[in-house]
Amino acid sequence: MKKLIVCLLTLAMLGSVLTACAKKETPVQSGDNKEQTTPAAEPQGEEEDEENYNTGDASLDNPRNADGIGENELLVVSFGTSFNDSRRLTVGGIEGALEKAFPDWSVRRGFTSQIIIDHVKSRDGEVIDNVGEALDRAVANGVKTLVVQPTHLMNGFEYTDLEKELATYADSFDKVVLGAPLLTSDDDFNRVADAIVAATKEYDDGETAICFMGHGTEAASNAVYARMQQVLTGKGCANYYIGTVEAEPSVQDVLAAVQAGSYKRVVLEPLMIVAGDHANNDMAGDDEDSWKSIFEGAGYEVVCLLRGLGELAPIQEMFVEHAQAAIGSLN
Repeated sequence: MKKLIVCLLTLAMLGSVLTACAKKETPVQSGDNKEQTTPAAEPQGEEEDEENYNTGDASLDNPRNADGIGENELLVVSFGTSFNDSRRLTVGGIEGALEKAFPDWSVRRGFTSQIIIDHVKSRDGEVIDNVGEALDRAVANGVKTLVVQPTHLMNGFEYTDLEKELATYADSFDKVVLGAPLLTSDDDFNRVADAIVAATKEYDDGETAICFMGHGTEAASNAVYARMQQVLTGKGCANYYIGTVEAEPSVQDVLAAVQAGSYKRVVLEPLMIVAGDHANNDMAGDDEDSWKSIFEGAGYEVVCLLRGLGELAPIQEMFVEHAQAAIGSLN
């Protein structure tokens, strides 16, 4: 009898272990390929969140992935977004400005986010090169002089990774140079501050707090957000506030600063090149932890401006000048 009981208990324990194993989630790599936290059965990132939005017509976007490049190429590298209208107006707007400024150079596109590339291809049939594919295309086309101009906001992890990947192609071209990100010099900070203030001046009535949402990073370059706040404050833009989604200052920091004033309304806008997933969901979404919901919960009227920095002509002109500096460094 004792042996029978022991056997039954053993079988019960084995069944529990097998059931637990069957329920275990399979991790899938996230977009930066550093964390494995997302269950395999759930969609990721923009693919999950964009379902509630009309992201626009992909056919209006130019992926700039044609051959026949010639000897001089200007490769514009962006993280990317699957929000089609924003991609066309921001990344496409910057590329168009560069194309107009440098008619003797072939402008091509490369994205660093493979998840976005794959999603856009699957959903819309639009093919966008990743950086490796864009560089291989340049080699195959016999490009001799390659200028890579990133649309990154800062010199963070993405920029460093791009620099490393480009270094592996150094012997594939006669000349190759990497341009600077948007916020590099003191002049860059002043000009970006002037651009965002000019773009939102209609809201600066003394009763409205104008809050910009950056992405944020664990890299030391996260300091650009505090510096931008200092620049704005130094210019007398007392109603402007800078925060981030994933670092400091947080939305709670921004809320506390706004509550210290006597504002009735809050305007939210991304301090990002594109108005993609973060802008549409983390900033303007209806979830209780979105910036919009948090400020509304605090009693403010909220206006969301879904406009990426890349749409602004002064920002596009800054990228043109950074590319010009890179081209000038070749000589």
